[in-house]
Amino acid sequence: MIDELVRAESAVATCTDTAAWPLSEHELIAALDAAHRVEQRLAAVKLALVREVDGRGTALAQGASSTAVWLRERLRLTIPAARRLVDLAVCVDAAPTAVRDALAAGAVSVEQVRVIADTVSTVQTVAGPQVADKAVGVLVDWAGQFDPMLLRKLGTRILEHVAPDIADDAAAALDAEAARAARDRHLTISEQTNGRLRLTGTLDAETAALLRAAIDPLSAPAGPDDNRRAGQRRHDALADVCRLALRSGELPDSGGDPAQVVVTTSYDGLTRQLSAGTLDTGFRLTPETVRRLACDAAILPAVLGGTGQVLDVGRQRRLITGPLRRALVLRDSGCAFPGCDRPPRWCDAHHIHHWADGGPTNLDNAVLLCGHHHRHIHQGDWAVRLAGDSRPEFTPPAWLDPDQLPRRNHYHRRT
Repeated sequence: MIDELVRAESAVATCTDTAAWPLSEHELIAALDAAHRVEQRLAAVKLALVREVDGRGTALAQGASSTAVWLRERLRLTIPAARRLVDLAVCVDAAPTAVRDALAAGAVSVEQVRVIADTVSTVQTVAGPQVADKAVGVLVDWAGQFDPMLLRKLGTRILEHVAPDIADDAAAALDAEAARAARDRHLTISEQTNGRLRLTGTLDAETAALLRAAIDPLSAPAGPDDNRRAGQRRHDALADVCRLALRSGELPDSGGDPAQVVVTTSYDGLTRQLSAGTLDTGFRLTPETVRRLACDAAILPAVLGGTGQVLDVGRQRRLITGPLRRALVLRDSGCAFPGCDRPPRWCDAHHIHHWADGGPTNLDNAVLLCGHHHRHIHQGDWAVRLAGDSRPEFTPPAWLDPDQLPRRNHYHRRT
């Protein structure tokens, strides 16, 4: 397979170096169609490889918390793109053979495969495998004419085409649709520049109703002078709901501390209203934002050295909580394991030299790790230490890296 892919890569490189402008209109369209078919065929190969990597547990064996995280590092993807790749690989693997063959032949797209697989699953639940087999043929034929969105709409009426005698039995179809909605529910939070987040996802009907009930009253225009766009009002309404939830005092603790937003700034700068601040995620805030947050929050002091290094809190106890944990969060900014972007509130404090073996509870003997990597360090062959600049670094096992070169996490670096 590798030799064939190398030859295919060479052929694509030749096409890339060939100008498109000399082509006639007919040739141009034919070349576009051919390129699309090749793209879909390569997608089938790529998804099969991803599925095999996922099935073998390659990512976990190499220290990643999931196949998606491993793909992000390996292929330099965003986490949402990597997760989507894994989901598509599972979907294609579970699709009927005829659908996989159509994808391999370039007759359908990856998105159309997802629609067909979902629709066929519903049909099989309602009408059985024989009717589902008929539906596959009809849907693959429709895929040659319609895009994924229209194909999904047509799929809702597929029983009228393949099993008209039971098309009126809507109860089973509704149950199947509800089960699919429960399976497909998700919310993806993608980090962007300057601390911003992009939210994407699909809510089930119940959660959608809850969201609308919560934000609709808050997203109405505040008055005739409110010039915010509708999307901006919904954004601000969601922020209000989050503030209300934080003030309720009913959220679960986060690593031993109540749920909170941590902002780091200098005392002198705050009092002179001049200093910018830093969130516990590492992103900078304007002085105005810091002052606004300080009006509605407790001030939690942290003593820093001349180089911005967090000084040892010196509390001798087993649990790393309170001021010591806040100092650890300021230093590590999240899970310190290489390649992990989990934020502090998802992390545990790990004793580098175990407490049971006489290790002290202080900043020089602690590192912030998410749940997965905390377990991985305890159970695996990785070693962790603080380097000369007091930053955590991890040494991989020899079977993974014969040179055992220390690695660091660069996702949380603030400078």
